[in-house]
Amino acid sequence: MNAKRLIWLATVASCWSAAAHAQDLQNRAVAPPPPEANPAPAPANEQVVDFSADSLEYLNDSDTVIASGDVRMFREGNRLRADKVTWNRQTGEVRAEGDVAVTNPQGDVAYGDSVQLTDTLRDGVVDNLLVVLESGGRLAATRGTRQGNIYTLDNAAYTACSVVDSNGCPKQPSWKITAVRVVYDTQRQRVFYKGARLHLFGLSLLPLPLLSNPTGNQGGNGVLVPDIKFSRVNGLELAVPYYFKLAPNRDLTITPHIYSSVLPAIEAQYRALTGNGAYQVSGIVTESRRLPAELDPGASASSRDIRGYLDASGRFQLDPKWDISGSLRVTIDRTFLRRYDISRDDRLRSTIRAERIDSDSYFSLTGWATQTLRINDPQGQQPIALPELDYRRRFDDPLLGGRIELQFNTLAIGRTEGQDTQRAFASFKWDLRRLTPWGQEVTFTAFGRGDVYHSDQNALSPTVFYRGNPGWESRAIGALAVDVRWPLIGAVGSDGTQRITPRVQLVATPPIRNLEIPNEDSRAIELEDSNLFALNRFPGYDRFEDGVRITYGVDYALTLPGVSIDANVGQSYRLSDRPALFPDGVGLTDKLSDIVGRTTVRFHDFVSLTHRYRLDKDNLAVRRNEIDATIGSRQTYLLVGYLRLNRDIDTSIEDLRDREELRLGGRVQIGRFWSAFGSTIIDLTDRNEDPFSTADGYQPVRHRLGIAYNDDCLELGLTWRRDYQDTGDARRGNTFLLRLSFKNLGR
Repeated sequence: MNAKRLIWLATVASCWSAAAHAQDLQNRAVAPPPPEANPAPAPANEQVVDFSADSLEYLNDSDTVIASGDVRMFREGNRLRADKVTWNRQTGEVRAEGDVAVTNPQGDVAYGDSVQLTDTLRDGVVDNLLVVLESGGRLAATRGTRQGNIYTLDNAAYTACSVVDSNGCPKQPSWKITAVRVVYDTQRQRVFYKGARLHLFGLSLLPLPLLSNPTGNQGGNGVLVPDIKFSRVNGLELAVPYYFKLAPNRDLTITPHIYSSVLPAIEAQYRALTGNGAYQVSGIVTESRRLPAELDPGASASSRDIRGYLDASGRFQLDPKWDISGSLRVTIDRTFLRRYDISRDDRLRSTIRAERIDSDSYFSLTGWATQTLRINDPQGQQPIALPELDYRRRFDDPLLGGRIELQFNTLAIGRTEGQDTQRAFASFKWDLRRLTPWGQEVTFTAFGRGDVYHSDQNALSPTVFYRGNPGWESRAIGALAVDVRWPLIGAVGSDGTQRITPRVQLVATPPIRNLEIPNEDSRAIELEDSNLFALNRFPGYDRFEDGVRITYGVDYALTLPGVSIDANVGQSYRLSDRPALFPDGVGLTDKLSDIVGRTTVRFHDFVSLTHRYRLDKDNLAVRRNEIDATIGSRQTYLLVGYLRLNRDIDTSIEDLRDREELRLGGRVQIGRFWSAFGSTIIDLTDRNEDPFSTADGYQPVRHRLGIAYNDDCLELGLTWRRDYQDTGDARRGNTFLLRLSFKNLGR
């Protein structure tokens, strides 16, 4: 016996072994009957059944038709295939034997060894029944009956999992539900169980009384898969969602959360899909004892309060150009979201916006408000913008052939216990791009803007540098720029290319009244590769860089089979003697700026590395060092993120404090369906970098470690997370989460 035959016999033996443990739900050898190739017109006599067979015998005495050999019968969308069919025309009984398959108009296929039907091919009794649903699930039973739209199955099993492996061999489904009796309603597309029990990986686990589930994609009322979690503060948590299908486009989910250490919570989510958009409203509420997050003398005093969180969002497309969107996020206190593991955001933002977008114009009318969850961050200092209006229009220059963009913007910011600011401006920008005969790309830019500001309560702004003068202020801004790039492209080896692009930019701006103007949106300034050649290197609109400067740098790109490198480096020099507007430490204070750059390396789909840096112009000390790397495949990978800001900056400017942080994450595929994953965040900041930091130079923030199983019909995961920071009653400690999700089980 040769090796190939031995391998074939081993494969058959392994398939037979697997099939022995999952025979009831396995595929049958026969294919389902296809639709009629040439259906005849609807007959006048509805009792007529179309059929075909290899041989046909008619018994006159009993008015019985016996068809043999690949029998096909069709009636009113119901189709039957069998090796032999006996049809008693007097009683209307049809008995099919041998690899029987019956398909209903919905696409469900019922297989059996012996099937007794009426001549409608719809109602009847089946032995050794297998029903393969059009939605992908399957039902099996020792015996089943069908009457109208109802299947009734005895000693049945249901699964939505595949029952064959990647080699086509039968396998045990990841999960199945067995029951003493199962009722399947094809019209309602729902399965009802009596005496049900869940089997996971072949093990009999939980009894499931009063269980039912939908088989189609329309969903229906019922209990969803529960979540189980354990945390140090709340104890063991059991969340059991109940789903209500209110309409084809509306649903409601109510989720009670039961805790072993605190009072229960109730969560609700309402979702709706309309003709031009969608929206959702969700919230959770409970009563519990809490500690204030603020570090004040009374912070140790706890109180029992009603606590909760509301989250709503929606978007509506009124026509191809206009849309309206909005969101609402608000919580009763600062520690609720962390305490109940809902979110780790330190600010909640609520917005409403109307937008109009076409090919050459943009309009938006926006309002937003912010709720802070940060420790000792006064809520009264948080801005409320109502309204913010922005309109932009671009068109071709009819004289020189350039591109013109007009912009009009207004913003009103109010605070309950802080500075109020209103702003309006109109701007004009003209760009002209030309290519020289030597291949240089030259861009000319002219920019002009007029601003009007009004502010009051300026003394309430905690940072003097941002206040500006109270009352009315105005200013004019103008800038001229020319930007020259010269791409030089050549071959590397036989299959590679490289591109070296020197770049020089000259920008001239007259002196601008900056410090008299309040600064609301231009605070987090940092010289980096993304803004090195920007016309204004301040973010936002409230500050604009003036003077004359020249910026120079080089871009480099190398492309080889499977490998690419993209890098740039540059610096600027200010020609003006006017004192710098930038705070010390951001790389732009002196005439000569710091050196900034970025390098990106990719190797096939296995390595992706991006490094951003800023070097001190005087001693080449690293003032910014940022690394983001992904190493591995989609199944097994490592994520690395590192950031160090060593700007040695004035500690009074809160937006620009130094920090150092390490982020690690990864996943390891330890089997076809099993994987292990983990992540960690470590605060490496110390008092030398930020005098206000409470970290000691190596302070873990939180980490996560877990194991997961994921196949075609099941997600299973166990996660351990540890937090290392206390915020009020959101205490440090361990949290364990067990997640179990049955795919294709419906809602």
